[in-house]
Amino acid sequence: MSHRNPLRRAGVVAAALLALTGLAACGGGSDEKEQPPAEAPSTQTTATEPEPGPAAGACYALPYDAAVAPTSTVEAVDCSQPHTSVTFATGAIDAVVDGHLLAVDSDRVQAQVSAACPNRLLEHVGGTLANLRLSMIRSIWFTPTVEESDAGASWYRCDAVLLDGAAKLADLDGDLKGVLDAPAVPDRYAMCGTAAPDAPDFERVRCSAKHSWRAIQVVAFEGDDYPGVKEVRAAGRTRCEDAAADVAEDPLTFKWGYEWPTKEQWAMGQKFGRCWTAD
Repeated sequence: MSHRNPLRRAGVVAAALLALTGLAACGGGSDEKEQPPAEAPSTQTTATEPEPGPAAGACYALPYDAAVAPTSTVEAVDCSQPHTSVTFATGAIDAVVDGHLLAVDSDRVQAQVSAACPNRLLEHVGGTLANLRLSMIRSIWFTPTVEESDAGASWYRCDAVLLDGAAKLADLDGDLKGVLDAPAVPDRYAMCGTAAPDAPDFERVRCSAKHSWRAIQVVAFEGDDYPGVKEVRAAGRTRCEDAAADVAEDPLTFKWGYEWPTKEQWAMGQKFGRCWTAD
């Protein structure tokens, strides 16, 4: 029995991924920061030092809504306490383009950070890119507020989180470092579904939760331009059927599914599909 899903339903991970990627478009600042008007000389000067940036290894008890915001005021907690995110990397924003200083909430700066953090996540969690894409682990990112940036702050912060169903983050029992180094993704982090991926009640969950389907393989695409629905749909049919047969108890009787990226998801950076099987 085959299930072919054009990803009309983004699902938990895809929806969260789009929401988190959407941070790059948050804010309405112009690309070029306005220069303040000149002021009369003062007999006193006060130097204002920017606040220190975030530290790698810090833990935070972030709710989901705070995780999809472009900035954060949530204070770090001791990592031995309950927490939902951990800072795995920090860096400096390059906000000068052609001699112009860009606002921290400009599309150019936010796009820079939204590319840097996902690229650095794999190094932290270990394993292969395919394993990461078959997991519920994702990266989120934060930059200074406009006011902090005006005071000299130029950092960005990358956090790792574990999605746990619809619009919820799971509590972490560590920093997620190296958790995907095993050949197979552990159920605590692996992506499963409550139903077939094209079912109306389909929801992505961790495989440690109640589920009936499992994501088993990634179908990756190359190129900048979207190949079209016909091509991305055809690319995974044989691969997904074979992948499901390989893990089935009975290779003559099994269920499989394939979800491929839509044009919108492609534009947001998801240039891969997933193979599923009844679990």
